[in-house]
Amino acid sequence: MLLVIDVGNTNTVLGVFAPVVHRPGEDVTTEATRYERLVANWRVGSHLTRTVDEYGVIFRNLFSMDNLEVSGVHGIVISSVVPPLDSVLRQVCERYFNIKPLFVEPGVKTGMQVLYDNPAEVGADRIVNAVAAFEKYGGPCVIVDFGTATTFDCISTKGEYKGGVICPGIGISADALFQRTARLPRVEIRKPARVIGTNTVGSLQSGLYYGYLGLVDGILERLVDEMGPETRVVATGGLGSLIGTASHFIKDVDEFLTLDGLRIIWDRNQSFRRESGLKEATLKAATTKTKTAEPVKPLDPDAKPWPSPKSHKSR
Repeated sequence: MLLVIDVGNTNTVLGVFAPVVHRPGEDVTTEATRYERLVANWRVGSHLTRTVDEYGVIFRNLFSMDNLEVSGVHGIVISSVVPPLDSVLRQVCERYFNIKPLFVEPGVKTGMQVLYDNPAEVGADRIVNAVAAFEKYGGPCVIVDFGTATTFDCISTKGEYKGGVICPGIGISADALFQRTARLPRVEIRKPARVIGTNTVGSLQSGLYYGYLGLVDGILERLVDEMGPETRVVATGGLGSLIGTASHFIKDVDEFLTLDGLRIIWDRNQSFRRESGLKEATLKAATTKTKTAEPVKPLDPDAKPWPSPKSHKSR
């Protein structure tokens, strides 16, 4: 099994993929193990104060709840936008799974060219989403990820990461409103029955929901104008279904887009490593064969032995 982990500022999402089932007699010696079926997924809080053992216990308990064996995990890939947790999760993987994880970072093979001024500035989750969206939906496309921040990522027809937009998430907007006002209560973020609220709670929910929906559609309208009318818009993230289903531009809501992207990147890196290993082995074999293939000249019985060099004593 393949364990994929997406570490966000608010939540950490985990998924487990089962390997591809090959048909009897199918030759699998020329390709690395591929994963395609999501068999379990969980969402836990991203807490900087948790220790390695606390995360380890949580992860193992999640596996136990779904009757999955930790020993069945043969690979782990992680995307993280919370650097302080990277070392903690690395230790969790090595201590509780006996596996060295693959982190999505500069140098990892993604198969996508990044056109950002400084590619290292792009969050790993944004690249992961872009890889998955282009693989599943083609280009041009825009991915709207409703997380702690809401991000809009633009992919060209050729599969290039062009850039995007970052704005505060709806949760951050709601928290700011509640913290800066004395008499407004904290309310659940959901779609109200009507736009016109007849009480404080209804008015807040209408303002948060439709106000944020207007922000999303306003940005998407300008992005589609810039990228072309054939641009496909995909939503993901915790509130993807809440906002995405009411948008005029979002046509697909893909809850597991990030998990799929991590799986795709894992597969690409394993195939790349396998191909590199095969090329190296082939080159080594060819070099060895070249060295040993030179004919050995028979000794000439009449030839005099090569004189040994005389020793010179220093004076």
